[in-house]
Amino acid sequence: MVTRTMLTLQFIPYFEIERLDSQKRISKLLKAVKANKIVLMEGRLKSEEEAELIRKTMEEISNTFKGIELSVVNTSGADEGFFKTIKSKMVNVLLGDRHGFTIIGPAKIIKEIKQDPDKIQLLTEESSSGSRRRR
Repeated sequence: MVTRTMLTLQFIPYFEIERLDSQKRISKLLKAVKANKIVLMEGRLKSEEEAELIRKTMEEISNTFKGIELSVVNTSGADEGFFKTIKSKMVNVLLGDRHGFTIIGPAKIIKEIKQDPDKIQLLTEESSSGSRRRR
């Protein structure tokens, strides 16, 4: 018997979160993840926001919400020249950190996020009585 599961990916472009304060930004992300969506967010959270997201997640863990898996993919290359690096940092200061993207998903769906330079792999698990893993 074949069991089908639909995964929902929600893309959040940077312009949707850039004007939100940290608490509203974290609440928006956590609300989407608690609705069993895998969030693909343009840009990245500040380190304090990441820590707050994890802290808030830990407070809300229950029988129905098992937590989150989080991964940041940075697209700015380490091999950039000096002037390109300075230009990139100035743009980040003026416009916010739009480099890369962040993946956040519910821990009951995403068991592991693996990264390498060419691909991202999400190890998921179906939530049925005959639990089975897929790559």
